[in-house]
Parts: sequence; C-alpha cells; structure tokens
Amino acid sequence: MADEKSKTTKLKEKIMMTEPKGVKSLTKKEIKKADEFCVGYKKFLDNSPIEREAVRYTVGLAESAGFAKFDPEAEYRAGDKVYYVNRDKAVALAVIGEYGVKNGARLAIAHIDSPRIDLKPNPLYEPNNLALFKTHYYGGLKKYQWTTIPLSLHGSVVKLDGTVVDVSWGDDENESCFCVTDLLPHLAQEQVKKPLAKAISGEDLNVLIGSRPYDTKDEEKDLVKLNVMSILNKKYGICEGDFLSAELCLIPSFKSRDIGFDSSMIGGYGHDDKVCAYPAVMAALDVQIPEKTCITYLTDKEETGSDGNTGMQSDFLRYFIYDLAKQDGVEGYRALSNSTCLSADVSAAFDPTYASAYEANNSSYINNGVIISKYTGHGGKYDTSDASAEYMGKIRALLEKNDVLWQVGELGKVDGGGGGTIAKYVANMNVDVVDLGVPVLSMHAPFEIVSKTDVYMAYRAFFAFFDEKD
Repeated sequence: MADEKSKTTKLKEKIMMTEPKGVKSLTKKEIKKADEFCVGYKKFLDNSPIEREAVRYTVGLAESAGFAKFDPEAEYRAGDKVYYVNRDKAVALAVIGEYGVKNGARLAIAHIDSPRIDLKPNPLYEPNNLALFKTHYYGGLKKYQWTTIPLSLHGSVVKLDGTVVDVSWGDDENESCFCVTDLLPHLAQEQVKKPLAKAISGEDLNVLIGSRPYDTKDEEKDLVKLNVMSILNKKYGICEGDFLSAELCLIPSFKSRDIGFDSSMIGGYGHDDKVCAYPAVMAALDVQIPEKTCITYLTDKEETGSDGNTGMQSDFLRYFIYDLAKQDGVEGYRALSNSTCLSADVSAAFDPTYASAYEANNSSYINNGVIISKYTGHGGKYDTSDASAEYMGKIRALLEKNDVLWQVGELGKVDGGGGGTIAKYVANMNVDVVDLGVPVLSMHAPFEIVSKTDVYMAYRAFFAFFDEKD
C-alpha cells in the first residue's frame, strides 16, 4: 500500500494543479524585502491621490533615476531612459532596449485615477447660513461610504490670465477638512428602508465647507459663502468664476496605514490602481538595458471608460511608439503588432464575509501573489479582451521561471456584476495583452486593503517581464 500511495502522490504532483504557494512559501528575508518595498509604496500612495499629483511624483522618481524628457527629434541608444508627459495627467516611462522597438515593445499599463467626488462647475452655495459645495461623483463608488468621513480638496484652478493654481487643503491633521453630512438615525426611518444604492443620492453628496459669515456690518446676503471665497482668494488668489475652469475634487483625507496585528496589509485610498502603478514604475526605474524597449504607461480616466485625450482610448501611447519606431526605421504599426503588454490592474480579493458573491475556485486571495485575469467584463464576456491561450502560457512560464507568486481568477460570480480594464483598448491595437495585478479587499471604497507581499510580487512580475530575454 505504501508503494501504491507513493505512485499516486507522484502522479498527482505530475498532472494535478496544486494550491497557490502563497506567503507561507516565502522566507523571512523575502517577506522583509516586501515590507521594505511597501515603505516606498505608501509614500507614493499618500503623495499621488489624484492624476496630476501622481504624474508629478512619478516624474520626480524618474528624474532621480536618470530619466530625461523625451525628445521626438533625438536619437536614443540602448539603456537611455526617457519620460513623456501627456497634459499633466498621464505619463510614459521608457527604457530603450538593445533592439529598440524593431521587434516590438514591452508595455506595463496602469491607471492613476480613482473613484472620488468632483466639484460641479458652479459648486458653491449657501443654504440656511451654511456654505456647501455641490458635487458630481466620479467612477463607480458606493455613495453612502462617502458620508461622515474627513475629506480634503485637491486639484487645479486655471484663472482668466492662464495662471494655473494647485489646490491642496485638508490632508494635514492640524488643518481643517471637509465632510458630507448624513441624517441622524432618529429621523432616518424612511431613509433606512431604501436600498443601499438609493439611500444616498448623487445630489445628496453636498460637502460642508463653512458656517461663519464674513465679518461686516453691512446687511448682505450669502455672507458665509462670501467668507469662504474670501479665504480661498487670500490663500490661492482665485475668485468664484474660476471654478468654471477648474479640476477640483474631494478625496479621503486620511493617510495609508498598516493593517493587522502583524502589519501584513496596507489600508488606504486609491490602491485601485496605484498599487499596480507603483510596482510598474519601479520596474521601469530598475531595469538596465533590456532586449526590447520597456514602457510603463500611467493613464487617466479608466474609472469612467478611458475616454478623452488622457485616457487609454486616446492615441497618445500609439503616437509615442510611432515616434520610437521612426527612429528605429520601422513602421509604427509593425512595432505595435509585435508588442506585448501586461494590463496592470487590480482584481477583487475573496472576502469570506461576503463569500456568496464569489466563486471560490476562480477567485484571487490575499497573500497568494499577483492575479492573472484572462478576461474581465461582465455576463457573457462582454466588454473585455480575452487573452489567448498562447499568451497566457507565456506569462505563466515567465512567472514560474522567476519564482513570482501568482494565481488566476475572475472578478466574482458570472452573473454577479463585473468590471473592465484597459486591456481591451490595448488588444484593439493588435497587441497581446493580459491583466495582471494585485488582489484588493473593499475595492472602490475610501479605504481599500492590499497585502504587502502581493504588492512586492507585482513589482517582481513587472521587472521579470521587462528583463525577459527572448
């Protein structure tokens, strides 16, 4: 019987799938590396809550690592490092390879926008001696989660003379912040009977910003509103009309924090998708002279469909690769067609509290490494790119060869909902692409949670992808 059992065990090891190795397979040294890597990630997360700030922080990291602004007229050699900014809200980092883009490029593409609350064009009003902002929420969020939490104001204002003013108010715990109020439970009998999606409407997301009137003896209306504008004018030199040419939003004002008695996880705003953006950036900064040109691209507007000239559906990245191809003496479309991509985006981690929303055999789990998603979309695979078996096999082999912890999974149950990534827009350019990213708990909430080892494994995956020898 012992020999028979041994044969069975050997057969199982040969032909059956094993459980993902998970964090338990890592040494203390490897776990320490993950923790150290995430120190830098938390700084990135806290300093990059919105697109413009993420681009600025990324450019700072890139310049410190020897990257220079891209010049379409310059000639680049293997090992040269360049960055290319698109309208201050998207950025590409490229490391020129030995063969340039003649045989295609390797792309890692993440997005740097996250669900939030944007100001309307005419936001400021004063009802009943309180000053409030009218807002329009951005991306897929649960509106009730955004009430009664501290909020900070971020963004940019363009004045009539063209001056751009950056606004940041509410992050420092010693600085005032803002808040969306909610109805007290004593009077909420009708509210609590509503479905979650309707308990708080979009028009209810009004942000409380002031209550004291402007100090004057004149009998004027809207003195609280006037006082708020007076404060903003003194600090930023803006007037009410400047809201018409502004991009201002409210985001959670709390910083990222370690989670758990073991500090094994990170809680914070904007993991989706900064948790993939930062590892992809660091992989580009650390790769030396790759065979193929490697490009990390951080794009905007993914949470609202990737439209616009800073979203993935714009031609910015395509034109950038065309410029690189021109230097190499090849047609841009050929360079694209020979390129490969990791769509660096998150997926939903299995949450045992809400287990009924998941299909356990095809879910991703915290601490089991990066997740590869062959497709996303919804229902019958609508609105998705379905990666080929050949490309899935190539990425599987890459991760195994480089000892990267990985797993496969879907977003949740087939008919439970769904979501999309930028992979389909990359695939439409005739590029092989698959989603690879970090599992997230409480995705799209003001405070999301990820595993430190999963973040580090994302870096390992992107670096291996860039450094691969064909």
